[in-house]
Amino acid sequence: MFNYKQYQSQSFKHSAYSSLAGLLIIMTLSACDQKPSTDHIDYNPTAPIEKGGTMIDALSGEPSGLIAMIAGESSASAIASNIFNSLLKYDKNLELTGELAQSWDISSDQRTITFHLKPNLKWADGEPLTSNDVMFTWQTVTDDNTRTPYGADYKLVIKAETPDKNTFRVTYAQPYAPALDSWSGLHILPKHLLQNQDINTSSFARNPVGSHYYKLDQWKSGESISLSRNENATQGQANIDRLVSRIIPDRAAQFLELMADNIDSMSLNSIQYARIFPARPDLNEKFSLYKELGNSYTYLGFNLKHKPFDDIRVRKAINYAIDKQEIIDGVLLGLGLPVASPYKPGTRWSNPKLKPYSYNPQKAIELLKAAGFEDHDGDGILDKDGKPLAFEILTNQNKEREMSAVLIQRRLKEIGIDVKIRVVEWATFISRFIKTGDFNVVLLGWGLGVEPDQYNIWHSSQQAPGQFNFIGYQNKKVDHLLEKGRLELNPDKRMKIYHDFAEILLEDSPIVYLYAGYGLPAMHKRIKGIDNPAPPAGIGHNAYEWYIPKPYRRNEMSAN
Repeated sequence: MFNYKQYQSQSFKHSAYSSLAGLLIIMTLSACDQKPSTDHIDYNPTAPIEKGGTMIDALSGEPSGLIAMIAGESSASAIASNIFNSLLKYDKNLELTGELAQSWDISSDQRTITFHLKPNLKWADGEPLTSNDVMFTWQTVTDDNTRTPYGADYKLVIKAETPDKNTFRVTYAQPYAPALDSWSGLHILPKHLLQNQDINTSSFARNPVGSHYYKLDQWKSGESISLSRNENATQGQANIDRLVSRIIPDRAAQFLELMADNIDSMSLNSIQYARIFPARPDLNEKFSLYKELGNSYTYLGFNLKHKPFDDIRVRKAINYAIDKQEIIDGVLLGLGLPVASPYKPGTRWSNPKLKPYSYNPQKAIELLKAAGFEDHDGDGILDKDGKPLAFEILTNQNKEREMSAVLIQRRLKEIGIDVKIRVVEWATFISRFIKTGDFNVVLLGWGLGVEPDQYNIWHSSQQAPGQFNFIGYQNKKVDHLLEKGRLELNPDKRMKIYHDFAEILLEDSPIVYLYAGYGLPAMHKRIKGIDNPAPPAGIGHNAYEWYIPKPYRRNEMSAN
């Protein structure tokens, strides 16, 4: 997609690729010493739909809780989305459709939306689910005492009403472009269980009661989260009886469990997808592989409240000093794309005129010199006012991120920046560092939705503890564009607004875009009903229709 120029020495490139690939292969190929079972089962034949069975997947990080509006983590959302419903959802073609809502009406002035709930909805405990629960959820997410990164969308509602138990109506001061999308992302919570509780500390986060296909059975801290089919599910009955998510932070360890038939699915890394599977016919007999360009990107983010990252010259210098294509080729084996805006490449929201910062160490050195950094004492590390240019890159337990950090560390060392790498378990990473702002540089990823509005991430007002602008970015022009984009209903005009926003963001360099990676899910062939090829929404859009024929089910006693 991009004309990307490379300046790195070939000798370093080769040694870096070899060491990274070698380390990943050692970690992953250790699984190959485990011989597959001699019992051969042909999983390819189709089979009639049957209810029952257990599906087991792997989570890289343990959720801090299962109230998604409070947790704000992908692992929390992954589990909670099986327990809770929203008013709307996206179908397989990424078109909005009803979930709890049977239908909705939009007023002629585009300011009022009236949602009509499906009749006779129930919570998993048998209590009725009504518009009062929707009202309670809206009141909770907009309460200033609720520590959530999502409140801004719903605070734009100037009036909320419940004309009857099956009707919920919201009115905005002016037309709000992401309005419908926002109601597809808010899990409706039970008023009868949560009223008069502090949503930030409620034990409900560990023992939730929802309305979706599944309900919580058991949460073993550090081990697994088990769900079972909810007999009162608002959307009907799922085919698979139980879902078990095992908490396995390390991708190589997940792969061992996949090979041992202890889990049914995982997201592969590039080595596993491109090197291990092609060399193992036995694995291809048992697993189907999928390749999807995901709605996410990986980045290096600066704490703009800490020096020297408040200096744009330092941020740009680091951007020029990092060879992004090297990371894509060496860590992802080419299974990724360079990016220059916070949108999925190839979509209308991604500005095609923008190009990533080229790899240019000489320009990086010039910028750092202009910022006052030189090697005054001859130790190879730049310094200013007697202080060396040194910092720590903080990331979570994710091998691709760790390996990316190693390449970044080596490139920055070449221009005189001393970098240390610290890898932290996910829950600690969020609570100890992100929510407190106690970091200098992070290596993380952003998962994005269909809606292009990124107010929650980049607007200067979204910097309170628990909100998403934890790097402390502030730019009045960006604030204005984000506010304007939310109110613009014309898609072409909105596109221009977000193209301008992305251009300013790239120039400011509050983050270094590293890559947009491919999602590489592996699914055991015992799981039937998966769409292939994957539709725009991905293979998981119809997980409730998946099923496991009886001959293919594992011993249920081992499901935990």
